[in-house]
Amino acid sequence: MWLDVVDLRDFYAGPLGRLARRLIGRQLREIWPDAQGQCVLGLGFAVPYLPLFRDEAERVLAVMPPGQGVTHWPEDVPSLVCLAEEFTLPLPDRSIDRLLIVHCLEGSAELRLLMRECWRVLADGGRVVVVVANRSSLWARFEPSPFAHGRPYSLSQITKLLRHSMFAPRQTAKALFMPPVLWQLFGGWAAALDRVGSRWFPTLAGVHIVEAEKQIYAMPWDAAPAVSRNRAMTTKPATDRLGRSRNEALNSNASEQTPIVR
Repeated sequence: MWLDVVDLRDFYAGPLGRLARRLIGRQLREIWPDAQGQCVLGLGFAVPYLPLFRDEAERVLAVMPPGQGVTHWPEDVPSLVCLAEEFTLPLPDRSIDRLLIVHCLEGSAELRLLMRECWRVLADGGRVVVVVANRSSLWARFEPSPFAHGRPYSLSQITKLLRHSMFAPRQTAKALFMPPVLWQLFGGWAAALDRVGSRWFPTLAGVHIVEAEKQIYAMPWDAAPAVSRNRAMTTKPATDRLGRSRNEALNSNASEQTPIVR
C-alpha cells in the first residue's frame, strides 16, 4: 500500500519529519561519507535525503512510483524527479553508482521485479542503501508517521531480501530510537538516544538502514546456458519416405533411368 506523496511531503515539512530526516541523514552520511563523482539515484520518496549528496555527486536523480505520486524537486532548478514504475526504471544498464531506497519497499507489490531492476541499473560493485521501518518499533505503529504504512521489516527479513536479490549486505545502522508519541519531550535528546540505543537496544530502532553491494556471479563451468523463448531453428536435409536425402534420391533415380550402353 503506497502512501500518497502529499502526505509524505507534509510529514517531512513538519517538526517531527525534520527531526527524523536529520537523524536518518546522519546515519546515511556515515555510511556514504563521500559521493564525489558518483551518480546517485533515489527510489521511492528519497528527496528529503538526496540534498546530502547533491553538492558533491556528479549527478543526483529521483524516481517515484505512480502509486505514490510525484513532486517537484529541487525547487531552485528544473525538476530532477521522474514518475515511473519501480520495476521498469527508465535507465540504462549499470548507469547508477549509488542507489538510495526510502519509502518504497514497504509499499511495492512487486518486490522481486523491483530488486531485479535495482540490480540491473547499478554499476558492477555499486552500492544500495535501503531505509525501511522496523516492524517491532513504536514508529511502525504510530499512524501520523509514514513508517507506519505498508510492510515493515525485521533486520533478518531485509537482509534476506537483499541476499536473494544478488546483493551482499555490508553494514547496518539504526535510527529513530526516540518515541514518536513523546517526541516533543525527547526531541532534544534524540541524537543521544540514537547513540545509546544503537549500542544497547538495537531492536527498538524506528528504522533499519542497510547498505549492500551488487554481486556478479559467474556461471558454473558445468551449467547450461539460458535458452531463449524463441528457439533457434535448425535445418536438416529433406528426406523421402525411405529416409534418403534429396541428393541421394535424385542420384538413385538418375542411375535407374540412364540406359546402359554396351
